Parts: sequence; structure tokens; C-alpha cells
Amino acid sequence: MTALEPRDAEVAEEPADRAHESVLGRSHRALSIGIVSVVLLIAFEATAVGTAMPVAARELDGLALYAFAFSGYFTTSLFGMVLAGQWSDRRGPLGPLTTGIAAFAAGLVVAGTAGAMWLFILGRAVQGLGGGLVIVALYVVVGRAYPERLRPAILAAFAAGWVVPSIVGPLAAGAVTEHLGWRWVFIGIPVLVVFPLALATPQIRQRAGGPVEAGAAGLSLDRRRIRLALGISLGAGLLQYAAQDLRWVSVLPGLAGAALLVPAVLGLLPRGTYRAARGLPSVVLLRGVAAGSFIAAESFVPLMLVTQRGLSPTLAGFSLAAGGVTWALGSWVQSRPRVEPYRERLMTVGMVLVAAAIATAPSVLIHSVPVWLLAVAWAFGCFGMGLVIASAGVLLLHLSAPEEAGANSAALQISDALSNVVLLAVAGAAFATLGGGSAAHATATAAGDASGSHPAAFAAVFLPMAGVALIGAWVTTRLRER
Repeated sequence: MTALEPRDAEVAEEPADRAHESVLGRSHRALSIGIVSVVLLIAFEATAVGTAMPVAARELDGLALYAFAFSGYFTTSLFGMVLAGQWSDRRGPLGPLTTGIAAFAAGLVVAGTAGAMWLFILGRAVQGLGGGLVIVALYVVVGRAYPERLRPAILAAFAAGWVVPSIVGPLAAGAVTEHLGWRWVFIGIPVLVVFPLALATPQIRQRAGGPVEAGAAGLSLDRRRIRLALGISLGAGLLQYAAQDLRWVSVLPGLAGAALLVPAVLGLLPRGTYRAARGLPSVVLLRGVAAGSFIAAESFVPLMLVTQRGLSPTLAGFSLAAGGVTWALGSWVQSRPRVEPYRERLMTVGMVLVAAAIATAPSVLIHSVPVWLLAVAWAFGCFGMGLVIASAGVLLLHLSAPEEAGANSAALQISDALSNVVLLAVAGAAFATLGGGSAAHATATAAGDASGSHPAAFAAVFLPMAGVALIGAWVTTRLRER
């Protein structure tokens, strides 16, 4: 049986009275609200924490380690993703989902109470483990509980779940950071855990619990894949450390990281991913290229606006707020049935918009360029990401048999997170090499004078990431098998 046959059988078996039901219809309403609430939790973390991060790094005297606060999250999430794929395929997605949410909340508490930058990064690492478990489990839930015709819509709802956090999150986080302190941004988020757990758990147990195949529940986890997951996480961590240390002795951990990383990646991703083989391998590769280039660039936007243009954390975060709306809009566009024949073309357009937005970002280093130009460009880039990211998820589930949904979803998310780690390492190394760490004292001046900072350090981050996004535009031409 091919990977596409189970999809057709699934649609054929759908009861007639549900054939035209939406994701908010009677049979899916509680589950949809529950899992979208989980996405809301992750969205509030990403938008609020990103706004508070420059202040936290400066107060903890860790601006030189700024990239670690992001890459630490992605590094541990790699292991969580592989574990969640194995766990979900063999025992159902409920276990990794609930465990992941708990770890995510615990990491926020550790980061929020940290007294040193290393402890803050540790908290982010615990968050990453939880986030890796959660995101793969959510994809498995979508693959099991929703017929194929509803999957673009529920993935669009995931994107829509970012709208309110992207608008309210930066404003709220900026206000809390300025008036109460950055720690409250982290400590306040875990209260959001209770609602999605209470609402989603019964529905997931009923509609998506247990293994796909009879007898699979008794199977142990694939030890080889778990070892590869440990290798990819440790290798990514060593590579990130080497990129940030910038001493000749750092070549050793860098080589060790590459030696662990390369075989682990080849073993965990679909064969042919690295060369953009047509079909599923290119879908997985595109997810990494798109997310990695965009997130690596976006991670430095608030820092650039605070240190180079003298914006407050609130205004720096608000400059990205419109992106949540346009991201959701792009995801909604790809969910329309009439655009299905043009999905690959839409994804090409999306990657071109992403590349243009990233390339526009360093223009605000010229003080005569208005800051709002970056906000507008980023909104278009987020629209492109909405087209690409949701479509990649739709194509992945379409090309995956039910018993492979967990492993393939893990591969998709590994590509995403690994690309984030690698490209953040590259961006962080370029930033540190050109003296970006000394940009901290630009925030200490009353007028936001950036004379002691290094604008070229930011340009060295954004321009290469724009080039990577253009590579992604080419990959979109290889998503369909001949």
C-alpha cells in the first residue's frame, strides 16, 4: 500500500453527516480549541520572551551569549522531537504532549528565576525539550484525528493562534519588562498550561490515542534513533559553542560537533534531503531552510532596534506585531481548496517574500530610513512564511502513511530546529566577530546613541540569511515527485 492510499481510504470512511463539517464542527470543536490553545501557549512564549530577551541578557551580563539563549532551546528540542516521534507512533501522542507541556512550563520558571546567564540558558534548554515533544505530538494528532480535507484548515488555525500573541505579547512583555522586570515575563506564562491540558486531553485520548498498528504499543523505542537523537543534540550544542567562542582551540569542539551531527542527520532525515531529492525529502529540507533563515534573522531584530535606533523594548517588539496577522493570513490563503493546484507556486512566492524582508532589515541601520519600513517589510515576510510553513505540513502529512506520521513529523521538525541551531551559530559567529557583543552599551545611553556599537555586525547577520531564503525558493520547485 502506498503512502497516499490510507489518505483516500480515510476520506472514504468519513461518515456522510460529517463530510462537510469544519474544524469547529460538533465532532472536532473541543479538540480543535484544545490543541490551538496549546499553540497559543507556545506563541505567547515566543513573542513575549523574544521581546524581553535583550533586557534579560544585558542584566545577566550575557549579551555575548545572546545567541545561546535561542539556540539552547532549539538544540534540546532536537532530542525531544525524535523521542516524541517514537513515543507517538508506538503509544499515541498524549504522553509526549502532556510531558512536553510540563517541561515547557518548568523551563520558563528556571529561566525566570535565573541569577546568571548560564542558568537562564539552562532554562531555555528545558523549554526546548518540552517544545520538541509538543510540536511533533501535535502533528501526529492532526494526522490521526482529522480527515485530509480538514488538515490545511487546522494548520491554518495553528497559524491564526499566533495572531493575538504577536500583537498583545510584545506590548504586554515590553510593559511588564519596563515596569515590573523581565523575570515576570517568564514566570507569568506557565499559568496558561492548565486550560489546554484540561480541554485537549480527553479528546486526544478518545480520537488519537494508542498506536496505529495492533501490537505496536508493546514495542520499545528504537534505540538506534534515540542514539542518533542524542548525537544530533550534542553535536549541535558543540557546534554552537565553537561558533561563539572564536578561539583557535574551539576548532576541536567544532570538529567533534560536526562528526556527531553529520551521521545523525543522515540517519534521521529522509534519504536525499541534503540534495533536495524530489518529494518528501525536499519538503523536509524546505521547512529547515525557511524557518532557519527567518528565525535567525528575526532573533536579532529587537536587539538591532534597541541598540541601533534607541527604541524601547516595547516599541522594538511592537515593530514585529503585524507579522502575526500576515502570517495567519498567508496560512489561511493556503488552506483555501481552490488554491490547492497552485500550492507549490504559492510556496515559491512565499520564499521570495521572506528573502526580500530579511534583505530589507539592515536598511534601518541608516538613521535616515524610518523604522516603520522594517515593520512593513517584516509583515510581508511573515505572509510568505504563512504560505510556506503551513503548506509544508500539509504536504508532509499527504506523503506519510499513518504509521510513519510520527517519524516523518519528527524529521520535519528536526530540519526546522537543526537549521535554526546551525544558522544561529553562523549568525552568532558573524555577529561576535564584528564586535556585536559591545552593542550593549548603546542601550545605556539616554538618547540611544549607537556610536559605540557595530552596525556591520547586524548586516553580517541579515544579508547571508536572505541568501539562504533564496535557496529555499529553488527548493520549492522540487516538492512534487515526477
